[in-house]
Amino acid sequence: QVQLVESGGGLVQPGGSLRLSCAASGSIFSISTMGWYRQAPGKQRELVATITSGGITSGGSTNYADSVKGRFTISRDNAKNTVYLQMSSPKPEDTAVYYCNMVVRTTTVRLVDYWGKGTLVTVSS
Repeated sequence: QVQLVESGGGLVQPGGSLRLSCAASGSIFSISTMGWYRQAPGKQRELVATITSGGITSGGSTNYADSVKGRFTISRDNAKNTVYLQMSSPKPEDTAVYYCNMVVRTTTVRLVDYWGKGTLVTVSS
């Protein structure tokens, strides 16, 4: 079993900054793709950003939703099995529950998707 623990969510003002963290623990051989998704009230869950492994010890390529490109930055620390989302210049429309996602290799041949429980980010003055 793998558990994803998120931290860093909360209230942030427009023009401020916030960093979300998500650390994985449990039976982990390696982690492929790490990412962040979000869901606003009345809307479907959408991709925010993803980052591939790029190897066994470093981060790889990144992909961002157009709505956050240039403002949010995703990064990973493989030694800590952790993914981060640096949120700069957040807007009220960024308000949502943010979910951490990781594709984890738990055995030699098995890949499994895991999700965090979600953390609320509220952008307001």
